[in-house]
Amino acid sequence: MITQHIDTSARPALGTASGVAARPRVGREVEGEISDAPLARMDLSALVRRCATESERFYRGQPHDTRYSYELFRRALAERDESAWEQLYLHYSSLVEGWIRRSGAFTSSGESSEYFVVGAFTKFWRALTPERFSAFPNLASLLQYLQLCSTSVVIDSVRAQSWSEMLPEETITASHAPRYSPDEEAMSRVDREEFWHFIDGQLNSEVERVVVYCSFVLSLTPRAIYAKRRELFGSVNDVYNVKRNVLGRLSRNPQLRAMVAS
Repeated sequence: MITQHIDTSARPALGTASGVAARPRVGREVEGEISDAPLARMDLSALVRRCATESERFYRGQPHDTRYSYELFRRALAERDESAWEQLYLHYSSLVEGWIRRSGAFTSSGESSEYFVVGAFTKFWRALTPERFSAFPNLASLLQYLQLCSTSVVIDSVRAQSWSEMLPEETITASHAPRYSPDEEAMSRVDREEFWHFIDGQLNSEVERVVVYCSFVLSLTPRAIYAKRRELFGSVNDVYNVKRNVLGRLSRNPQLRAMVAS
């Protein structure tokens, strides 16, 4: 769906400061530009130029107008305008990539940031339907949701890898696949809590609990776990051994197999 090149050198886009959505500040129109034409009728290329101009003003700490970027989002999402969507992707892809790279789970995902940028925008597109657009009244709310999608695609990927490690492939059902929207992700919390409560009951020591928690909740590598809890392990190989033993035992557990198959 999305194939545009990602410009990683771009500055933060309008409405963000170091990747955090900011409160809009509306400034005066630039002299010589048309200020009374309704935004909905503004030519797309002119709209994109204004988005870039206002983003630059934000970056410089100057008064800026967020209406142009909001209009670009509106056309892309509420009207499902493909050209507007392509421009939106180009304008905000570097910002999304920054969010992804700062995610705690990114380093252990094994995927490139470009891979997750595409996933984040796809998730955002699917979740924010035309019917839902009115629930986002300003640019800051849209960027906050896009940031949530950016973070969740990384977490979803790492969690999917965790499932594949912990359980035999044939026992992983569609209900444990990565979710499409943050709303669906929130709805699955109860099931995850039951799952992890069961897992905790199958662990035999504090060492096993540390390895499982650090591996599958914090998404740490065995080397990172060893660095974090050296008092529990003699070497990195000890972490690998504990993890391998726990996963082997859990993969053979009939109750766990029944739980994921139901």
